[in-house]
Amino acid sequence: MRLFSYLCGVNRANTIVAFTGHRAYDGSANGTLDACIAALYAEGARTFRVGMAEGFDLAAAEAVIALMSAHADIRLEAYIPWPSFYKRFSVEDQRRYLNIVSHCVLTVYIDHNYSHAIFYQRNDRLIEGADIVVAWWDGSSSGTGYTVKQARKNKLRVVNLRPDPQLLMEL
Repeated sequence: MRLFSYLCGVNRANTIVAFTGHRAYDGSANGTLDACIAALYAEGARTFRVGMAEGFDLAAAEAVIALMSAHADIRLEAYIPWPSFYKRFSVEDQRRYLNIVSHCVLTVYIDHNYSHAIFYQRNDRLIEGADIVVAWWDGSSSGTGYTVKQARKNKLRVVNLRPDPQLLMEL
């Protein structure tokens, strides 16, 4: 718990946390993700935002939902590129997605249809007003990389849960 307190640096109520990560996330850090979310909650985080993509986003949202069962003051927000975005997911991930959306207190659709820039727009909205970004980032030039770069540019705290010492970030 102390490690995450140090890394995350949360020290005020109503802290907003945004999640970003790769679609290829395999669940290998779910325990670390759970511990990080619990530590963030213990130190004041109450609003958690997800971009609703397959992989890390869905895992992060499910971890927040698990904590919601013990803490009714948690807000889960979904930032979704367009309304039918989830229909390209596997059947299992569509089920997970719909369950997550049912737990959200806010659902933001970036646009009505796909466009070339929609994922960047979603990622910008996701971190707008956030205090901390929790990532599963492999260092690649990707949507996750873009979001981490924007978060750092905006002087947000970034915690990378991917276990690669070269990618640990401390702002």
